[in-house]
Amino acid sequence: MQAAVLISNYMLGVSILTLPRTSVEAAQTPDVWISLILSGLMTVAVGILIVKLSRRFPGQTFYQYNRLLVGKWLGIALSFFTALYFIVMASFEARAVMEVTRLFLLEGTPNWAITFAFMWVGVYLIIGGINPVARVCEIIFPITTVILILIAFMGLSVFELDNIRPVLGHGFMPVLRGLKTTVLAYTSTEIMLVIPAFMKHPEKAVKAVLIGVLIPTFFYVVTCVTVIGTLSVDGVITRTWPTISLFRSFEFRGIFFERFETLLLVIWLMQIFATFSLSYYLGALGIAQSWKVNQRTVIFVLLAVIFLLSFAPADTNEVFKMGDMLGYSSLVLFILVPAVLYVLPGRKGARP
Repeated sequence: MQAAVLISNYMLGVSILTLPRTSVEAAQTPDVWISLILSGLMTVAVGILIVKLSRRFPGQTFYQYNRLLVGKWLGIALSFFTALYFIVMASFEARAVMEVTRLFLLEGTPNWAITFAFMWVGVYLIIGGINPVARVCEIIFPITTVILILIAFMGLSVFELDNIRPVLGHGFMPVLRGLKTTVLAYTSTEIMLVIPAFMKHPEKAVKAVLIGVLIPTFFYVVTCVTVIGTLSVDGVITRTWPTISLFRSFEFRGIFFERFETLLLVIWLMQIFATFSLSYYLGALGIAQSWKVNQRTVIFVLLAVIFLLSFAPADTNEVFKMGDMLGYSSLVLFILVPAVLYVLPGRKGARP
């Protein structure tokens, strides 16, 4: 269950705030919920492939066993690009926190103060290894589930069914166009290149993938349908953070607590923290295992690297471009590469 929760928390990050807009922009119809379901099924298939690959080398992470398949130097290159992916992902999550926190919560607070405080808490967590990260995710996940279900029920008061009809009114091509962006929101199963090495029961890793992907898929579908049904296709496209706009549309007079978007931002910050911490840990682990250096030293060195990378995008548009770049990179690193490695025979007598 911890492995499943890690996958779910890793997936439910920045995308839940922007996915309705990016998917509708690509499809131009309300049928993106079909694209989300198809993307979820595709992600499950990729996750199972990655698990099957990892189980060929019990107790070893991708950083250790890849050179048994492709040799030392190519293995080092694969480890470098994989670790770099996780490092850039961590910097992307840190920058996303800065953008939203500055805009909705802490106006006027210096950007470096928001980012640095967030990152130091992450360092404190991952110094203890993968177990504390998994336990924090176990705490965060039930809270996220309750609040996302609350979103769905509250959305019924402003939901317009006509905004999501007709189903497949423009045929199936918009659904296929929507896959381009929805697939990028499902990057999560790549952590199974490493996590099975730490599982007490790695034979249950496939079940972890199924649970870990299908739960966020359900929340993605519910959130997108609720947002589109409330704001309409045109309304979603014109908003940078449509899910937050949905929460701001709720109005219940006489209730003491009125700023409902605060609930969403609270769970969103927790989810981002989970994704950031896990990405940070996996990037540091990759460098430590590939180059035989102390992992704690790597963590503190990467603190400066991730901090600087988080300030590389000049504005919000470049932040979204950074996210797209990560999504396309994941298609190569975590679909094409595992598929090729899976068909290669291991080298007998080789050591990681």
